[in-house]
Amino acid sequence: MSREGVRSHIAAVANLRFNCPPLCPKIDPMARRMPLQMPVLRLLLLVLAWQLGTAGAHAADVVYPPGSRLGLVPPSSMVTSSNFFGFEDPDTTAAIILASLPTEAYAELDKTISADALKKQGMIFEKREAIPLATGQAFLVIGRQEKLHKWILIGSSPVLTALVTVQIPDAAKSRYPDAAIRGTLATLAIRPTVPVEEQLGLLPFKLADLAGFQVAGIMPGRAVVLSDSTAALASQPPSQILISVAPGGPAEARNREEFARDVFAGVPNVRDVRVTSSEALRIAGQPMHEIMAEAKDPGGSISLKVVQWLRFGGGGYLQLVGIAPTTAWPDAYPRFRAVRDGIEPR
Repeated sequence: MSREGVRSHIAAVANLRFNCPPLCPKIDPMARRMPLQMPVLRLLLLVLAWQLGTAGAHAADVVYPPGSRLGLVPPSSMVTSSNFFGFEDPDTTAAIILASLPTEAYAELDKTISADALKKQGMIFEKREAIPLATGQAFLVIGRQEKLHKWILIGSSPVLTALVTVQIPDAAKSRYPDAAIRGTLATLAIRPTVPVEEQLGLLPFKLADLAGFQVAGIMPGRAVVLSDSTAALASQPPSQILISVAPGGPAEARNREEFARDVFAGVPNVRDVRVTSSEALRIAGQPMHEIMAEAKDPGGSISLKVVQWLRFGGGGYLQLVGIAPTTAWPDAYPRFRAVRDGIEPR
């Protein structure tokens, strides 16, 4: 992977927006929230760009895509997608995309979504209407975009804002009449949490030992953050470990230290970093590189210790970054190692 590619991967992982300082800004990862300081229309554009019906259903019929807190009863011709949180019809490319936003997003979107706003995103507005949902207040926007019919449902709840987009090609319109789509949207449900095992199943590796840490956030297919509970740690950040995978990495051992330092430079939310050691390792027969460092939290008031391990092989590399307050390091470091040594390919 080129240096630019490394930096791109670092930026992606650094912006996971997990609820897990000091590694990441506060945000609920399984709700796939986006920061509210982002202009609301840009937020909506990102969701639209990412995209490519039975009323009165029982809760047991609701299907939750793996890793999603949102679920619904999909049309019988749709299956759970492996490409996004939602459902798709492989024969017609019709799709239902589920995304969760912060609770505050509902009021903002309620005020800003209009015909003119959607026109700027390339969508022809047809109508907007209130729609009753068991989860809370909601509204539905109907329109067209190129050769697609679109229904955008935005629903409020005490825990998140649901954004559901139904996308039906012209050729499949008879297969998905308006009444069927409305019936499907009426079954929208929100579950309190995503089971830990389900979250971990979204990763390309297995974690044999969580070493007492909890799952704080996941980027499906790429990364996970494990963290101590913050309940009793109001005075200092929790100990945490980020585990991520990326393609590429140097094939020759002589290039690995420079590569490891480039990757380490992207560790987020630490300052005044001072590397104390950098060395090549072999663990269980696999080549690794370890960097140890001292640092401060973003406010500069708490002393931290940081370790990064890179494991090379298979056309890619595994990155592990453990961060803990210096006072918690004697407890955290052996647990970081236990997590590291229990990682297996899936």
